[in-house]
Amino acid sequence: QVPLVESGGGLVQAGGSLRLSCAASGRTFSSYVMGWFRQAPGKEREFVASITWTGGRTLYGDSVKDRFTISRDNAKNTVYLQMNSLKPGDTAVYYCARSVGLSRRNEDYDYWGQGTQVTVSS
Repeated sequence: QVPLVESGGGLVQAGGSLRLSCAASGRTFSSYVMGWFRQAPGKEREFVASITWTGGRTLYGDSVKDRFTISRDNAKNTVYLQMNSLKPGDTAVYYCARSVGLSRRNEDYDYWGQGTQVTVSS
């Protein structure tokens, strides 16, 4: 297993913000695309955002575009997800994952973290 460890989840009121972090080992992180997905109870895992190694290209899911921002600090082997204007519908377990290419598809990501819970109250 290649460790990916998410942190930063919690309970926040609607309209609030949270920043998630995902720390990886050097070999896990170096030269790879990193992505965030989320899964709410009873729903399929949903693509949130992904970012290339250089940070020069990003992709966002339609439901989070213009509210969430993905970034990475390669010196710290960490990828971030800044979440603003949170809504109750954003409540889910958030996972980070690694891929060789920029993609929205679950199956293109080979290593996953254990997830961090985000709960948005109305």
